[in-house]
Amino acid sequence: MADKRDYYEVLGLSKTATEDEIKKAYRQLAKKYHPDANPGDKEAEVKFKEASEAYAVLSDGEKRRQYDQFGHSAFDGGAGGAGGFDFTNMDMGDIFGDIFGDLFGGGRTRRASNGPMKGPNVRAGVRITFEEAVTGVDKELDINLKEECTTCGGSGAKPGTGTETCKKCGGKGQVVYTQQSLFGMVRNVQSCPDCNGTGKVIKDKCSVCYGSGYVNRKKKIQVSIPAGIDNGQSIRIRDKGEPGVNGGERGDLLVEVTVARHPIFQRQEYDIFSTAPISYAKAALGGDVKISTVDGDVLYTVKPGTQTDTKVRLRGKGIPTLRNKQVRGDHYVTLVVQVPSKLTADQKELLQKFEEAMEGKSEPESHEGDKEKEKGKKKFFGKDK
Repeated sequence: MADKRDYYEVLGLSKTATEDEIKKAYRQLAKKYHPDANPGDKEAEVKFKEASEAYAVLSDGEKRRQYDQFGHSAFDGGAGGAGGFDFTNMDMGDIFGDIFGDLFGGGRTRRASNGPMKGPNVRAGVRITFEEAVTGVDKELDINLKEECTTCGGSGAKPGTGTETCKKCGGKGQVVYTQQSLFGMVRNVQSCPDCNGTGKVIKDKCSVCYGSGYVNRKKKIQVSIPAGIDNGQSIRIRDKGEPGVNGGERGDLLVEVTVARHPIFQRQEYDIFSTAPISYAKAALGGDVKISTVDGDVLYTVKPGTQTDTKVRLRGKGIPTLRNKQVRGDHYVTLVVQVPSKLTADQKELLQKFEEAMEGKSEPESHEGDKEKEKGKKKFFGKDK
């Protein structure tokens, strides 16, 4: 057909292109010109169909050989499909999944798996204190877990009965659906909805588990919370989740830890921050002050003349790291000088004298001294000299 472009030219490839290069080229063009990405654009729709037809031929080894030998005439008179080419019963699942996955944000379309699959994870929560997060702690949780039904032995069938081959899938566990698309009829393989991919159906269900093979039982689970755990982090306990499918292993139990707030300490990664009050006299004269830490009270010697908001670093008094609880962060303490709000008369008098002394004011005795000095000056310059 003279009005058709060369298939290699359509995909922008040479005649020596590999299968991977053909697939890659078509994927790029399909995403660019797909009608869902270009609504109402007739030109894009034509280019999409043109690229699809080229890919349908060049991705098939036998059709490509015929095309290389005879060109478009090899398919003259073909029924159905775009441009006279027959797309019927083509399996383009992989490339089709790539296109729609990229267009709509989903994953690739794959054939349904009939093999063992791991069960879903189960989530739970536990609340601990700030101190327990520092030292680590063991907690016991009550969790509802699915356990094998003892009545039917996990088969889901009524005792004395068994399972039958699924009529819908013929025991394969998978069914094939065909649907009309721009490519013609596209085959889609999915897990059988009647038997859930097992290939077997239960005629008479167990009256205890109702055919599921499992019953919910409350179990006590020991959770070992490591030292250094932070708020919002989770602990994974293997094989304590939902049962697997087709003999797959159980899922996991994910325990999210909530750490209660502390009235004094604040945490930032593996460091602790707090404030500590010191008296006005202690700040001026220096001395030992008591500071609260997660390990208990410690004595810290402040220097004379310490100002308020002075920051102190206590090395190794912070949070243990998760990898090694012997390695710890630091504790940063902000010293806050406290000003007394209530004073007795004696305390006020003493503070007043202190204030006067700091300002250089003298007591009455100092005036007498000044008189003696003045008298001495007169003797030196006067007759007494």
